[in-house]
Amino acid sequence: MAKIKGGNIAIDGKIDEEEWQNNTEIATDFIMFTPDNGKPINKDQKTEVKVLYDNDAIYISAILNDNEPEKIQRELTERDVFGVADHFAVYINGFNDGQQDYRFYVSASGVQMDCLATEDNEDFTWDAIWQSSVKITNSGWTVEMKIPYAAIRFPKNKKQIWGINFLREIKRTTQKYTWNRIDTKIGAVVTQTGQLEGIENISPSTRLFFIPYTSAYYQKDDFTSDKTLKAGLDIKYGINDAFTLDAILVPDFGQTKFDNAILNLAPFEQKLNENRPFFTEGTNLFNIGGLFYSRRIGGNPTTTPSTASNEEITNYPSNVDLINAVKISGRTKKGLGIGFLNAITEKTYATIKNTDTNNTRKEIINPLTNYNILVFDQRFRQNSSISFINTNTTRNGSFKDANVTGLVFDLNTKANTYNLSGDFKYSSINDINDSKGFKTFLNFAKTSGKYRYLFTGKYTSKDFDTNDLGILYYNNYYSGYVNGSYRILNPNKIFNTFLIEQEVNLDIDNTTNKLQNTSWIQTVATATTLNFFYFQLGLTLNPFKTFDFYEPREKGRYLYMPSKFSGYLEIESNRNKNLTFDITPSFVKYDEANRFSYRIYAGPKYRFNDKFSLAFYTDYTKEANNIGWTETTDSEIVFARRDREILQTELTGKYAINNKMTINLKARYYWSYSDNHHYYTLQDDGYLTHNDLYDNNKNRNFNSWNLDLSYSWWFAPGSQLSVLYRNYAQEETNMVERNLNRNLNTIFNANMTNIFSISLRYFIDYNVVKNKF
Repeated sequence: MAKIKGGNIAIDGKIDEEEWQNNTEIATDFIMFTPDNGKPINKDQKTEVKVLYDNDAIYISAILNDNEPEKIQRELTERDVFGVADHFAVYINGFNDGQQDYRFYVSASGVQMDCLATEDNEDFTWDAIWQSSVKITNSGWTVEMKIPYAAIRFPKNKKQIWGINFLREIKRTTQKYTWNRIDTKIGAVVTQTGQLEGIENISPSTRLFFIPYTSAYYQKDDFTSDKTLKAGLDIKYGINDAFTLDAILVPDFGQTKFDNAILNLAPFEQKLNENRPFFTEGTNLFNIGGLFYSRRIGGNPTTTPSTASNEEITNYPSNVDLINAVKISGRTKKGLGIGFLNAITEKTYATIKNTDTNNTRKEIINPLTNYNILVFDQRFRQNSSISFINTNTTRNGSFKDANVTGLVFDLNTKANTYNLSGDFKYSSINDINDSKGFKTFLNFAKTSGKYRYLFTGKYTSKDFDTNDLGILYYNNYYSGYVNGSYRILNPNKIFNTFLIEQEVNLDIDNTTNKLQNTSWIQTVATATTLNFFYFQLGLTLNPFKTFDFYEPREKGRYLYMPSKFSGYLEIESNRNKNLTFDITPSFVKYDEANRFSYRIYAGPKYRFNDKFSLAFYTDYTKEANNIGWTETTDSEIVFARRDREILQTELTGKYAINNKMTINLKARYYWSYSDNHHYYTLQDDGYLTHNDLYDNNKNRNFNSWNLDLSYSWWFAPGSQLSVLYRNYAQEETNMVERNLNRNLNTIFNANMTNIFSISLRYFIDYNVVKNKF
């Protein structure tokens, strides 16, 4: 492979420089990855790729011939959104260890996508700084890429040997081709790469980047208005060839996506998506073992203040402010991944008013808190790993502290045909009542061929608790799970893809040895037709006598659950069409008179052209004679038989001015009620008896509205200007209103908060600044 003089290649998609013409090493003869695995690419879609390099970057050119260039799909989207477009990609593994790829995609419309990829996950929240350009020609399209060494990781060797693969997607036929064949008979994909040799004597520049930001907010509601100016700095520094430090100073998350508020009647908290870039970008190491739920950092306060009979809480902050955060992560050339994350949140107070004297006082509801995570992940033999994870939460003063440690292993045979995986996790909570617990599981699976199977055993003790920095719903049980599956590996006369799975799961309470209501038998069939429709059918039977150990909200108590039968059918139309639709009806029928629920999710999307599209969906649920917890008094646990309706609608729109500038709309309305009509008392044996004396009004009626209208412009590599208009309102009452129009009238006449904000982030490369001065 030829080394060139830096700056000789203009990234314009034309591939007309002399260096490209003189390079005779060509990657060609692409092989189909999906759907017809192993089939050579057609001659009239011949693909040719060349690679060059200098001291700063690797350069890639691709000529993608197409006998019908007018049919090349070219939808314009935001960055990291694939859309309806043809794509070309390069997968780079600088350590050639079959463990992690740096993947760089570009669409035929010039939109970039990039991710960190392991066998189980593609992390598109990771964004690198690189250049690309495409051109549509009379015989297809062409691509040029420049990927700086700062965007990838590789050992500090005189001669580099990288794992590499190239991918081409032809969207109109949903066909994906790779240069090095990926055999779908083998469960592992990342290990099936080719090799790139010939890069020698490179001296990458210092990896030091500054991303200063400034933002301005104007907020107004029915009672107040407020103006805010903010400024801060993100820093990224390459400590060495393997490790990177990321730090945020004076963080600003004001323009992150809104949370989807719901009427949550379950015994568990609502799990929220992480929308803050620092906690989503490059965090795959920290997610090993499932012990990290990043919304704990800067989430809700951990305590509620104590009040006297003549006091009321007048101000209770909904979240805790983050002071700063830092993370260090990377992987050595011997396969050892190391990750360290630390974050500090500030002391937070509630305001309490004395109703007799009108005096106020403050009480700490969340102390100064330090969160940290340490991960060691040793990968070996290109397809196996052993990991150590520790999470720690330290709160100032006498507040609760927590520590969780985990050992996780994932072992595969050399041919990637069988897998043995498992873990052991131990938690220690330091509080008024100290507690310690553990959880472990062991899994064995056949991971190749048409027929595959999996066996899992799990045990979780009653005091195992990861909720200070993770999220855990179930404990105090042991379980067994079996899965058997059959799939076709190449299309047949009916299906492009087909998979059917049979599963059995049994969860048993440790204390009583009673079956939990999470025990079931399930069949799932998934298929894609030759005309690119997607179907999934699921049928679940709960034929056992089971109990719910969580709905009573008191340890040691449980609720009898009748047997039930449920099912769903998910249908997605051909995504290549301008008009597409999704529809998923589902139902649950209990072995109890008049107790059932049904749900329908449906919505169309219309692509007016490559720039403009709109999508609308409705998600409606009806529950009749549901049983749920209502209140725990000094003498009893009260349940209610209730009717529920849930309606959620969402409108999303996108207008792409070009491949760096987009306007996006997202509007969401949510309404739900719970109407109690019979009350019961929970008995010690888990069954209910009628309670004719209870008369508290525990009905609920909840409305929520959100709208985001945003403009985004990536005006330079890594640099973004964003403008956001947001309004939202929320209303809750114990008076059930079943009329939709009156609910809509209520929410749009509620106290609506309006926010207008502008944010500017600018990417500064230390090397560019150094060279200029």
